[in-house]
Amino acid sequence: MGRTTLLLISVVLVAYYVYTPLPGDIEEPWKLVLEITPQNVFVDMASTAELLGINHLMSTIQLFSRFLEVPATSDENVTVIDTAFSSVPVRIYMPKRKSEMLRRGLFYIHGGGWCLGSAATSIYDLLARKTADRLDAIVVSTDYGLAPKYHFPRQFEDVYNALRWFLQEDVLERYGVDPRRVGVAGDSAGGNLAAAVTQQLIQDPDVKTKLKVQALVYPALQALDINLPSYQEGSYFPMLSPSFMARFWSEYFTTDRTLEKAMLLKQHVPLESIHLFQFVNWSSLLPERYKKGHIYKIPTPGSSELSKKYPGFLDVKACPLLANDNTLSLLPLTYIITCQYDVLRDDGLMYVTRLQNVGVHVTHHHIEDGFHGAFTLHDFKIAHRMQNQYLNWLMKNL
Repeated sequence: MGRTTLLLISVVLVAYYVYTPLPGDIEEPWKLVLEITPQNVFVDMASTAELLGINHLMSTIQLFSRFLEVPATSDENVTVIDTAFSSVPVRIYMPKRKSEMLRRGLFYIHGGGWCLGSAATSIYDLLARKTADRLDAIVVSTDYGLAPKYHFPRQFEDVYNALRWFLQEDVLERYGVDPRRVGVAGDSAGGNLAAAVTQQLIQDPDVKTKLKVQALVYPALQALDINLPSYQEGSYFPMLSPSFMARFWSEYFTTDRTLEKAMLLKQHVPLESIHLFQFVNWSSLLPERYKKGHIYKIPTPGSSELSKKYPGFLDVKACPLLANDNTLSLLPLTYIITCQYDVLRDDGLMYVTRLQNVGVHVTHHHIEDGFHGAFTLHDFKIAHRMQNQYLNWLMKNL
């Protein structure tokens, strides 16, 4: 009887985790299910440990994520070293083949919801190797302080300080980088940080070297409205749920779960900041096809208590979509990838619209069968297509 019960429980658990409803046009669905299932199991285990008071959710995931890191190992094509720029750890990738001219330079910022990941994580190590080799470029892949130990603005400041260090004339010369061909890129939370530091850099008179391009892969760009159509549709999107994205945003600013709850209830923006919604108003910024079936609701003001405690979620350095048009008009050539089945889809779409409205040259690739995280799933066909588009654009424009 005991064995039968145990077997029944096992079957139910396996069925529960393996049954992952996916949009019908997603390529290699069973391969994706096998990718997602162990992640879901582990996150549920980490969540249980948090409920029991054993450890913070993100700290537990961080602990086990370290097993996914790889050492700075050079190969036949690329020399790889770990060092620090302005006390911020970075990993540098340098092509071994000789070059008669100065090389491109790309400063890359990893994703992970400001809580997870590192330049040493295998998926980012492989991406940087491919980029350095394909573009014959010096790639600087940066780390930054992670929540819950560190909160905004630490992540922004680490990335900005490391980028400023890299852009110094003598540092670029040391690595053989052409100061006229330097760009910044990042995915997800890294895309957020890439957009934020690019905006800050154009306003910094002490930095003489300016960026030629920015490349943003499904970036998170605003924390004011997490009731966008992509969030409303996102319950069955793979890899990143609306509730987990709210948790990431909240952790960026505080370990106080009150902010997360207020975000989910759409009651975190105070009356005195309601005017900021003009910059993230999806009813005017999204293309028509993404607005269908959705009705824009005027935001309900919340208490000012949260914004006084944690003002970061109203800060343009955390939410680049809040930048005014004058700032946006000065931005460099921009490349943005959005994915149809991604809660962050509409952040990227709105940024494309706002940049185009002020005359910035934007190349936008929307992946109709894409989902959050697809860019770095190196064994998937969709990742190869996305990476090829990204690298081809950089080859042409950087």
